[in-house]
Formats: sequence, structure tokens, C-alpha cells
Amino acid sequence: MTTFDINADLGEGGGADQALLAIVSSASIACGGHAGDDQTMRTALRLARAHGVAVGAHPGFADRENFGRRRLLLPPDELDEQVRGQVRRLVEIAEEEGVAVRFLKLHGALANMAAEEPVVSALCFAAVTGLVPDLAVLAIDCSAQVEVAQAMGFRVVREAYADRAYLPDGLLVPRSEPGAVLHDPGLIVDRVLRLAQAGEIVAVDGSIVRSSARSICVHGDNHAAMEIARAVRTALEANGIIVAAPY
Repeated sequence: MTTFDINADLGEGGGADQALLAIVSSASIACGGHAGDDQTMRTALRLARAHGVAVGAHPGFADRENFGRRRLLLPPDELDEQVRGQVRRLVEIAEEEGVAVRFLKLHGALANMAAEEPVVSALCFAAVTGLVPDLAVLAIDCSAQVEVAQAMGFRVVREAYADRAYLPDGLLVPRSEPGAVLHDPGLIVDRVLRLAQAGEIVAVDGSIVRSSARSICVHGDNHAAMEIARAVRTALEANGIIVAAPY
């Protein structure tokens, strides 16, 4: 039986966390960099535990003013400190709450830079080495993140985005460009089903990107997040696809 993961980025102040956790199968929790604090982490962890949702750490640039979506050029030691410090804090709180942190997913501009630049991926993944046994990496498919994480010995789960437009090379259209973020649940459902069933994503120029992604992200800060997540889960299950976390 085919399985597919629906993940959401939570603990970011989007307001729909509790409702989304009743739909998704895994959750990437902001851990104090681009968003979140000890209390939001604890709340998200408790809700995830109550709903049986797998938990991951979601570190990003410590740039709250820009929600971690501005590209920063940090010295390697500073980037290491930011990523490791954020993930370590989530792991500490998760241990107090009896929740296992099962994966790492980079956020925003940091994720996009790591998708393009192997050295950034390597720095980020090295920063979390040894923090959690058997930590997996949820990585943007068709990107440097996948190659680097595999080379460093991490188990990789390949990810695609339900509500983002794609470039022909398999990377995301920058948010600064028109049409980069999708909001139409019907259009998004069609895209997700095509990905899950045929391994294809249609890029903005009409070309086809081949993808092995088995996890689909719905951004928690998308104003249509709830409607999108519900529609995606309903469509997958209606087509005989089991929604389940791969961790």
C-alpha cells in the first residue's frame, strides 16, 4: 500500500496549529530562530503528542523581523551556533515532554541556500550531528540538501511543497516573484496527486520536474492552510494512499 506524508511548519504563530495537527502526519516545529520560544515549542510538542504526529526541528536564521526569509551570509561558526542552539533547545524541551524529535527540516532562506549550496547544507547538518540518535533530514527534493545529507550518513526523506510554485530545475520560485505561493486548494490537490501517483511536478514554464518526494509540505502561515491540508488528505485517501509519517 502506498504511503505519503503530509507535513506542516508549526509553532510559528500562524494560529491554526491545533487544527492542522488533526490532519497532518508530521510537524516541523520552529525552535526560537525565525519564530517560536520555549512556550510555543512546549505547546506544539504537547499537541503533536496528543495527535500522534511525528515531530521535527525547524531551525532558520535568527531574523524574526523577516521571518527567516532574508538571505544572510553568516560566518560558519555563527551559523553552526544558530542551528545547533535552536535544535538543542527543542530537543531539551521535547525530552521533558516525552516526545522524540525524529527529523530536521531547515526553514526559509536558510533552506533555500542549503538547497543551492552544498557547503551551507554541510554546515547545517554537521551542526546537529550527535544531538539526536538516528535523526533524519527532511530535504527539498532535487537539491543539494539531499546529496549532502546522504553523503554525511543521514537518512533522507525527500520533500516537495504543496503551496509553492517550482522552477524547471526543481527548486522553488522565490517568494518575491508573482505566483510563488499557491492558495487554490483544487489546483494544489491536482498537483499533489500527480506527484504522489506519477512522481511529477509541473514547473512554472510548463516543463515537468521528476520528483521522488514522499512528503508534502503545507505551510502553516498560508492563509488557506487548513483548507489546503484537509483537501490534500481527503484526496490522497480517496485515491487509496495512506497518510503516514515516514519516521
